Amino acid sequence: MKTRLPEAADIRAAAARIAGVAVRTPLLEFPALNARVGGRVFVKPEVLQRTGSFKFRGAYNRLSQLAPGEASGGVVAWSSGNHAQGVAAAAKLLGVPAVIVMPFDAPPIKIARTRGLGAEVVLYDRLKDIREEIGRRIAAERAAVIVPPYDDPDIIAGQGTAALEIAEDASRLGVALDAVLVPAGGGGLAAGTALAIGAAMPDAKVWCVEPRAFDDHARSLKGGTRVSNGAAAEPSICDALMAPMPGEITFAINAPRLAGGLAVTDAEIEAAMLFAFEEMKLVVEPGGAVALAAILTGELDVRDAAVAIVLSGGNADPALFARVIAGA
Repeated sequence: MKTRLPEAADIRAAAARIAGVAVRTPLLEFPALNARVGGRVFVKPEVLQRTGSFKFRGAYNRLSQLAPGEASGGVVAWSSGNHAQGVAAAAKLLGVPAVIVMPFDAPPIKIARTRGLGAEVVLYDRLKDIREEIGRRIAAERAAVIVPPYDDPDIIAGQGTAALEIAEDASRLGVALDAVLVPAGGGGLAAGTALAIGAAMPDAKVWCVEPRAFDDHARSLKGGTRVSNGAAAEPSICDALMAPMPGEITFAINAPRLAGGLAVTDAEIEAAMLFAFEEMKLVVEPGGAVALAAILTGELDVRDAAVAIVLSGGNADPALFARVIAGA
């Protein structure tokens, strides 16, 4: 059975569903950032979202639609941390048991917070185990509902609410955006953004941004077919953006809609994290800082343009963040 792709109407429905539960994060402008890049940059700080990332939006939208009795066996998700916390928080609010499959090398703070939200955490080895197989086995054993991190229509619609808010707030300011930049791991946020911005501001281009070592979206969009990063992909500090390849559903949405993919190095990402801390007073994790890095480096020239960027998460590992802000 072919999965129905979400539409802009699904994002509007998701916005109504999460209203009063998810945080409507503001759209901020920083003089120091504008001066640095020579344009107007509107920042969507999802670091201020419940659980510290945009992932709560999709998780709550998905779980809140479970039919009575459907989740009697709970829910199962797999994630390096932000989807994990989003699902755990949504499950706790809705009174649903949750099991989260996480890599043992995920930032300890993300594992601890997922457990702190009441979820059961099952750890695995990224190099030896396949998280989807572990999650599906647990779901079968417990008659639980699987909540994928990105390749799900309701997850995508929920993530798209961030972009819907961007369009609404920019319109209230009388600003016609030229571009919107979002991080990409599996592509759920990019897909939701492409749908929402495409409907509300069709002249604005949507770009996805990735770490250089995991630029599968950029290569897939350029070639017109999904490609994998492969087992030889170099490590990155962006633990949230290390999906092996674009999702099947997300790529079907993104391929005809995105302007393209941009990639930045870990060093450039660290510089963006430092800039956000010093000039914007925001704590941003590596994966959440890639869109900021793309405009700071000129990977996308935004001079004389009006653009929006999403800082997608603020769950930075304390030790890594301390090293970054110390300039070590």
